[in-house]
This record gives sequence, C-alpha cells and structure tokens, in this order.
Amino acid sequence: MAHKKKAHDKAIKKAMKHPDKLGAGAKKRKHLPAKDKVEVVMKEFKRGTLNSGSGQKVTNPKQAIAIGLSEARKAGAKIPKKKKK
Repeated sequence: MAHKKKAHDKAIKKAMKHPDKLGAGAKKRKHLPAKDKVEVVMKEFKRGTLNSGSGQKVTNPKQAIAIGLSEARKAGAKIPKKKKK
C-alpha cells in the first residue's frame, strides 16, 4: 500500500514540475492515470498555470473542474455526466 502511495505522489509531483508556458501541463498530465488528473488540474488552477484549450488562462474553479473531469473521461475513467434539471 505504501509503495502505491509513493508512486502516486511521485507521478503527481512529476506532472506539476513544468514551466509556466502554454500547454506544458497538458503534456505532462497525458501520462497520469485518470483518477489523478482532476487533482493535478486543480493544483495547476490554484497555481495559476492552467490554460483552456484556446490558450486563455482559466480563472473559474468550475471550469477547472470541468477540464479535469473531461481529461479523466478521455483517459477512460467512468465519470457520469452532470445531471440536467
């Protein structure tokens, strides 16, 4: 169990070590497991280095969560879509 935790933390730390340039984080996140993507995206958002697909800096936390969930879905995580009212 401890070995998996170390590997998990190591992967997240590796994904967070990127220069503050456009697209650098997305390339590092590509190799993370789906469950870690949302966590890393939110850390990037808090750090101020998260960019949307168009290159604009993300300023809304809801948008950051949506980006993380979208990337996790593309990686194969079974995340249900938001329910419509």
